[in-house]
Amino acid sequence: MAFEELTETLKKNGFQVSVFETKQEAADYLDQKLDGITIGCGGSMTLKEMEILPRLAQHNTIYSHSAGSADAEKIMKQAMNAEVYLMSANAISKQDGAILNIDGTGNRVSSSLYGHKKVYMVAGKNKISSDFHSALMRLKNVVAPQNAMRLQRNTPCAVKGDRCYDCDCEERICNALVVHYKKIKSMDMEIVLINEELGY
Repeated sequence: MAFEELTETLKKNGFQVSVFETKQEAADYLDQKLDGITIGCGGSMTLKEMEILPRLAQHNTIYSHSAGSADAEKIMKQAMNAEVYLMSANAISKQDGAILNIDGTGNRVSSSLYGHKKVYMVAGKNKISSDFHSALMRLKNVVAPQNAMRLQRNTPCAVKGDRCYDCDCEERICNALVVHYKKIKSMDMEIVLINEELGY
């Protein structure tokens, strides 16, 4: 089975872990687990590629600012008060099971820390790095530049499309880094690992 070593490390860190071979299997699992509740979502190409939000919206109340609403700020605040929060992980260190997420606005990383009954973090195999340093470099040189390009931000990493320049731009999207070394005590947290490349 894929991710055996990482799964054991994450479990030792207090996380629940589910492993799937395909995004379809993972989407089916989440669709079955989440029913009749409020769900907040962070912006995520992984979730988009899984096509999970339209399915969940059929039998849950979804708060997702990435759905193209004109009132993104209001929706982000509603998402913060949802029973469950659904997001992707930007990088996971295989060595110690640390989970890293970088954010510009802070709504996504703040929701991973407090306030929900449960948080699900979804990650494809491309998000797994060998150690903490490699995971951090992935955030700087893969995650942030690709998301900045997708969002059409005027930052050096987006314009050049190659790496982090630790810029001072107003449109910078890597303003906060949150590392989960262990599960947060106040809520359940489940890591959903998928043996496919998903998102950035």
